Amino acid sequence: MLGVFSSSIMSPPEELVAAGSRTPSPKITATALVNRFLKSNASAVSMQVGDDVHLAYTHHNESPSAPRSFAVKDEIFCLFEGALDNLGSLKQQYGLSKSANEVVLVIEAYKALRDRAPYPPNHVVGHLEGNFAFVVFDKSTSTLFVATDQAGKVPLYWGITADGYVAFANDADLLKGACGKSLASFPQGCFYSTAVGELRCYENPKNKITAVPATEEEIWGAKFMVEGPGVLTATE
Repeated sequence: MLGVFSSSIMSPPEELVAAGSRTPSPKITATALVNRFLKSNASAVSMQVGDDVHLAYTHHNESPSAPRSFAVKDEIFCLFEGALDNLGSLKQQYGLSKSANEVVLVIEAYKALRDRAPYPPNHVVGHLEGNFAFVVFDKSTSTLFVATDQAGKVPLYWGITADGYVAFANDADLLKGACGKSLASFPQGCFYSTAVGELRCYENPKNKITAVPATEEEIWGAKFMVEGPGVLTATE
């Protein structure tokens, strides 16, 4: 899956900007990145949301244990990969039909966060059990919400394109060829919300997350780590 967002939606993370500056490397534009994804995945589906957002996904090479899905409801767009172990109980909690799947559940959970402000953002993902990564974009408020599971079973990466767009994808090689060293693994057990304006660990939302410069031999430009009593999580 792939989500690309202009700087009017999300400011490029300073840590990734710095990583790209330390070790300059080839990049391509956001449009070229989307086109590369579509050309390499014949069955891919893509959609442009306004002038600042492009979303795409494919079922090609999909893991049976981590299917990909997409949905849109009330101008809330969601890309989801993975499976929730407690989907049944969560559908009851949110009053959803028995046929509702994970991507519909995540949209409803996000709506609860948005409509019950100041509902803590970490509560939206803290009660999700299973393996997952998702990208939510709320067109009505231009809000972006991204999260991964605590064990990092479903990989997610983010980087910055040549024209300053922030891209999220489940394919590291795709972003490596587009973002150069302005690239990192999205930290497990964390979420990013433009409404909050920073990365946070949803188990320990008050703990600071720092970016450690990666070695030149690594494909990443940086590794994000959660501080606290011992290192709670780190990107690998």
